[in-house]
Amino acid sequence: MSQNAAREVHDVYRCFKIPNDPFVEDFNMDLAQPQSRSVRLNGLATCLRLEGVYWNILSEIAHCNSCSINAVLSHVDREVHLRYGGVKNFSGLIRVVCVTHLLKAEGLQLSSA
Repeated sequence: MSQNAAREVHDVYRCFKIPNDPFVEDFNMDLAQPQSRSVRLNGLATCLRLEGVYWNILSEIAHCNSCSINAVLSHVDREVHLRYGGVKNFSGLIRVVCVTHLLKAEGLQLSSA
């Protein structure tokens, strides 16, 4: 490898080095694995594919509301249709709902970029 190429590799590595490593010591890669589940959204059967961590957060949201995950998902589906006329990427919406739930629990707000 030439000196210039070695320097470029070193520079790229330096750019990706961040002081607060997002991989916590006991990071569980299983939470990043997508899981498909059959769900009912307002009576209609469908399949939803989300990473395990989002299913865990949905379970927490359901527990906080004394209902099932299907009830939470049905509520989100109904509200997005009533308020915004629907959404093209329901899985993406659910991920944002989960992150927003966690931020709200921490007293933080999610701002639009």
